[in-house]
Amino acid sequence: MAEPAHSSADEHGREPDAESTPDSASAGKGKKKKKAPLWRELLVLLGTALVLTVLIQTFIARVYVIPSASMEQTLHGCTSPCFGDRVLVDKLVYDFTDIEPGDVVVFRGPPAWTANDFQSTRSDNPVVRVFQSGLSLIGLAPPDERDFVKRVIAVGGQTVECCDEQHRVKVDGKPLDEPYVYWQPGTSPADNRPFEPVKVPDGTLWVMGDNRMNSTDSRYQGDGGPSGAVPESDVIGKARAIVLPPSRWSGIGDHDPQAVALGAPAWQSGIPAGVGLAAAWPVLFLGRRLRGRLTRASQSGSVR
Repeated sequence: MAEPAHSSADEHGREPDAESTPDSASAGKGKKKKKAPLWRELLVLLGTALVLTVLIQTFIARVYVIPSASMEQTLHGCTSPCFGDRVLVDKLVYDFTDIEPGDVVVFRGPPAWTANDFQSTRSDNPVVRVFQSGLSLIGLAPPDERDFVKRVIAVGGQTVECCDEQHRVKVDGKPLDEPYVYWQPGTSPADNRPFEPVKVPDGTLWVMGDNRMNSTDSRYQGDGGPSGAVPESDVIGKARAIVLPPSRWSGIGDHDPQAVALGAPAWQSGIPAGVGLAAAWPVLFLGRRLRGRLTRASQSGSVR
């Protein structure tokens, strides 16, 4: 007699779930998630880096090429075979502080600034132009825009002129202290181009290059005068440090040319003495009380 066929159904007549069988469970454990191809991971990594670079350089900081000699020798702008400086520009600082004399700033050339320190060249090939624009974002190619870098000499409301008997620029009638100025071979302070007093309009800046005889700045742009001043709203940021080449790594000085020349008001000069005098009274009072306590403690100890 034939043996009855064995059924895998349970007592209720249902077939067991294939996924619940021991064999299928062990097979599931043995499966591993397929790893993404290396090329795909690289593309994601590069895409993320590009997005972050654009965001950082748009809102926080950006590397700029120094393509002209107007800021020599604070910033090198030499061309081939030299390697011009690349500077890191802080875009956030002036959201929290005011622009001060001595700051080295990068700004967009206002309409009156029709003369450029350099001409940025771009290829006619659209593919090459895109590549050049990408390099400019990280400071490896000059930007395709009218950006300038100069030092702030005077701010809105101040009067600037040149020169005194020693050929120094003056602000509010006082000569400036400018150790950063570079005089090219064959030039000297006596070659400074004189200009009449200019009252810097409110909300603008009077800027000049450290290479005083080779800088197209507020003295010349817009035929000079108030038209040569730069609106504060055109300032992109403050130049903080030289990041390339490695041999030039350093911070960028912001020596205030007015600090020594103009000095502090007399009432400010008296602040340290006033603070010292005010602090002397409580110190003297506490000293006397402490000395009295020590004397009484010594006397009571001797009685015992």
